[in-house]
Amino acid sequence: MSAPAIGVLCLETTFDKIPGHIRNPATFDFPVVYRVVEGATPQRLVREADPTLLDPFIRAARDLQAAGVAAITGACGFLVLFQAELAAAVRVPLHSSSLLQLPMVHRMIGPDRTVGLLVADEAALTPRHLAAIGAQQVPVRVAGMADAPEFREVMLEGRRDTLDVDRLAAEVLDRVDALAGPDLGALVVECTDLVPFAHAVQARLGVPVFDIVTLTTMVHASLTRRPYPDRR
Repeated sequence: MSAPAIGVLCLETTFDKIPGHIRNPATFDFPVVYRVVEGATPQRLVREADPTLLDPFIRAARDLQAAGVAAITGACGFLVLFQAELAAAVRVPLHSSSLLQLPMVHRMIGPDRTVGLLVADEAALTPRHLAAIGAQQVPVRVAGMADAPEFREVMLEGRRDTLDVDRLAAEVLDRVDALAGPDLGALVVECTDLVPFAHAVQARLGVPVFDIVTLTTMVHASLTRRPYPDRR
């Protein structure tokens, strides 16, 4: 029997997707199926929160379900605004964003600790995004990448496809330094483009780091349970 596949709802982008990115199949040891949603640019989803994107995302999710995937996820954390509608539109588990982990992570680290959020655009993150997953009361400290030149030029504005990985890695570490502090208990990476640097972020901050890959791997594990050895 073939391993269950995870479907991924993708934005319309063309830049390099390096290992660790959800759109690089080498990131996972299980099958993934991609669907690009035409017109779903970072500008329209992240910065404009364009509600007219909901219907094309629903159609893409239903296409993935028809293709036989066992669960569906998204390639942009700001898709969390559509979580309820997307989950209701299909009959397989759908986790649109790494931000779904935020309430769980906060409960894991205790009420006196802060959860760091590393996001694509801090100004675009609104209370609506947190309300979509019941995280309005979670204490967070946010760092954004919108003013980081490599990230802005390649990921947000799509000026070029070739990514300077070292330059972006340096930008990521520069931004996460603002999240450091004795009260920081964990970090959630909203942006799927930044997951390839999660190991470096963890080495820098010394806290658990959660992202779309940790969530997708957990969901896949829930779909592939095996009997335990009988040791009686």
